[in-house]
Amino acid sequence: MNDTPDGQRRFRNRPPGSNWGDFGPDDRLGRLNLITPERRRAAAGEIREGLAFCLSLPLDIPGRNVLNPNRKAPSLKPVVRRHGEAYHYRVEQEHAGVVDVSCDDVITIYSQYSTQWDSLAHNGALFDADGDGVKEEVYYNGYRARVDVEAPDAESGRGGGNPLGIDRLAESCVQGRGVLVDLEKVFGLERRRIGRTDLLHAIQALDLEIGPGDILCLHTGFARELWKMGDAPDPAALAQVGVELDGADRDLLEWITASGIAALVADNAVVEHRPAVPRSKGVLLPLHNHCLFKLGLPLGELWYLSDLAEWLDQAGRTRFFLSAPPLRLPGAVGSPVSPVATV
Repeated sequence: MNDTPDGQRRFRNRPPGSNWGDFGPDDRLGRLNLITPERRRAAAGEIREGLAFCLSLPLDIPGRNVLNPNRKAPSLKPVVRRHGEAYHYRVEQEHAGVVDVSCDDVITIYSQYSTQWDSLAHNGALFDADGDGVKEEVYYNGYRARVDVEAPDAESGRGGGNPLGIDRLAESCVQGRGVLVDLEKVFGLERRRIGRTDLLHAIQALDLEIGPGDILCLHTGFARELWKMGDAPDPAALAQVGVELDGADRDLLEWITASGIAALVADNAVVEHRPAVPRSKGVLLPLHNHCLFKLGLPLGELWYLSDLAEWLDQAGRTRFFLSAPPLRLPGAVGSPVSPVATV
């Protein structure tokens, strides 16, 4: 497992229940490795009608910062050119006689404000990976952000970033078979916390087939209700909306491991209930810890799944082809995403 010098340097111990080293000592993709070319081709077989669904909220939703006080809405401004702001900019000011009119934007955006991917660099833990008796800041597969950085490549200009940055997900393209679990259909819209037993009940009730390499998408109705509130969401009302996974349920975490899914997506803000009750060995978000830190399994949050869920229900289907690459931004720990489901 740690048969290379680099692998041995990075970790000698691995957390219980993790798959560190199973995809190689230098692996940076985790469970996305399960989306093989063969499985991607099979996923394309879910395209029958040629209909496409946008699974992203507008990226200025939620309004304000009610879901996370540390994240703010995007700021959109014009680029400033020689003769002023570049909205409806008359290029003749720079090149006499031309009729061109130009617009050019500057965007300031929090990478995990709205519909997003969490990269494997988003959540780590204090863990003694190298066996020296001292816990250090460690991420999936034993990577340490301060140590395992890439040296810049003089030819390409690439490198110098986080080895588990969101650009790794972008390079993998994140395309495969999506399977939708319509938790709102089974449990209703009211807030409740569910573990393995309830999730398996929903899977059975919906007659779902979930296989290795699938991207599991949980529809609760939360994103739809959030969007309805526009730029003034009501935190108290939102606290009563939508099913959340119980990250403190160890059986649920073991099921995620055994299921073979490549990624886990929800239309709510955290996927799991926060904070975990009871607290699991000092971990605030045990499902994040299990998926991102231990398994290398990316999490998607605040996806808009309601239109797709309605169509799939009417069509008697539960699966679709999903394409969801994040921004190829080296070093970033998360990214906005505009996923597309094709049926």
